[in-house]
This record gives sequence, structure tokens and C-alpha cells, in this order.
Amino acid sequence: MDVSLLQGLAPYTLAGYAEFRRVIETDGAVEAKFKALFVAVAAIDRRYETLARRELTRGKTLGLTTKDAVAGLIVLSSLRGEGAALEFAGLIEAIFDADQTPEGKPLPSAAEGEAVANFTAYFGTIPAPLEQLIRLCPSAADAYYLMRRGSIDANPLSPKLGELLLLAILAAGYSPMAQTHVRGARNAGATDEEIAEAVLCAIPSAGIAAWMGVGAMLAPASPIAP
Repeated sequence: MDVSLLQGLAPYTLAGYAEFRRVIETDGAVEAKFKALFVAVAAIDRRYETLARRELTRGKTLGLTTKDAVAGLIVLSSLRGEGAALEFAGLIEAIFDADQTPEGKPLPSAAEGEAVANFTAYFGTIPAPLEQLIRLCPSAADAYYLMRRGSIDANPLSPKLGELLLLAILAAGYSPMAQTHVRGARNAGATDEEIAEAVLCAIPSAGIAAWMGVGAMLAPASPIAP
């Protein structure tokens, strides 16, 4: 936040932002290199390429690998589509070593009933939009299932970090889908402190509103009355 007007007239604003940055840029509940990736991917979601480039570069200096960065590309492809994925792919190619690019693999396909079983296992029940997708265009439901497998089950990051990355993007977009992935992150073993740090990675691109949309979801479960 090297902005002269802020430096001269808004010390409280800068002090608060410096504290957010301290959480984001240091190892805490989540390693700093992964938080740099979360910030970069959230920035692409908001179309802030300069911020994304800076954060992905910072992540590389902290030890982030090409394989780690590709996790962001996978999640953006599924969650935000081709445009965002192409922007992020360009940054990966510019920042990381091209010789780390792996060879292509055969594309998998979904067996009959596999998508329904996956949706039911993950969501507990099939959400209404997916019910309609299965009814109206079963091949598209299979497509969504395959992309979900890529984002969560076949992500280069651990399932827990994959869920936290999804949360950072959803928080940046103020999405109600965040609640599903708060549950998913907890099921993958994430603590609420890890979830909180992932969501805070959306603040550089989406402001404090990113936290306000998710923070209430982290309230401890109410004790069951005897």
C-alpha cells in the first residue's frame, strides 16, 4: 500500500492493512507460500492481474512450486471458467520454469451413476441445481463431476489446502457457496484458524467484506442440550 495520499492522511488505514498483511505474509495456521497462492488466485478472480502477479512471484520466492501453482489453475478452471484460467496460466508460464511442465495424460470419463454418487457423498444430498442438471443434461452433470474431482480429489495440493483455496476464491466473490466449502474444509481436517487465514487472503482483492461474508459461518456448533 505504497500510496502517498494514504501515507500522509490515513495512518489508521495503513496500520490496519499492515496487520492484515502480517497475517497473510507469515507462516501461521497456513504456510505463507500457500497463502501467497490464495491471494494470487483470489486476485485473478477479481481481475486484478498486477496484484496476482506480485503475489505469485512472492510465493515462488517462499518455495511455491509450479505444481503448487497449477492447483490455482485447476480451481479457477472449474469455479470461474476459461477466461480466469487463461489469465492465471499466463502468469504461471511467465513466473515459473517452463521445463517443469509435465507431459499430457489421457482424459478420464465418468462411469454411469458416478456423478450422482459423488454429489450425494459430498453434499449429503444432491443440491437442486445439480438435480436439474442431471435431469436436463446428464453429460453436463458428468462434466461438473469430473471438474470437481480435479479441484478436490486430484488437486496437486492436499484435500485440505484445496478446500482452503476454494474458500479464498469464494470469499473474494462474496459467494454463498462458501458455506459448503467451510464444511468441506472442516471435513478435510482444517481447523477454524486455518479456514480464517485462507479467507483473510481474499482481503487484498475484495476488502473486509470478504471476511464478513464467511466469518459468521465459523461460529462453533451450539452444544446439544441434554
